[in-house]
Amino acid sequence: MKPDAYSADCPTRQILDRIGDKWAVLILLLVRDEPMRFNALRRTIEGISQKMLSQVLKSLERDGLIRRRAIPTVPVTVEYSITPLGTTLATAVDHLRDWAERYLKEVLAAQRRYDAQKNAKAA
Repeated sequence: MKPDAYSADCPTRQILDRIGDKWAVLILLLVRDEPMRFNALRRTIEGISQKMLSQVLKSLERDGLIRRRAIPTVPVTVEYSITPLGTTLATAVDHLRDWAERYLKEVLAAQRRYDAQKNAKAA
């Protein structure tokens, strides 16, 4: 069966959900350069809860995009690193991050214009 992201039952949609998840993208971009521990990720990614971080890390590991390594210390230290497959995705989504940063002003200006038009029509 050929993948078809437009089909409701195609597993491609699960992968697109992962790519579209802001937390997953941020985690991938962070661990791309060096392995990071759980608490370092939580401190770096503002606004993510401990529960959400744990869930996303498990999902990324299940998808083969990151690797979890337990280091035998007391207490056990866990670090996360990117896999070769994850690197290919991180490269792709980094272009999206770059675009978002580059065109942020234009998008915010468009939103202000749109909101002003909506408010003017409502008044």
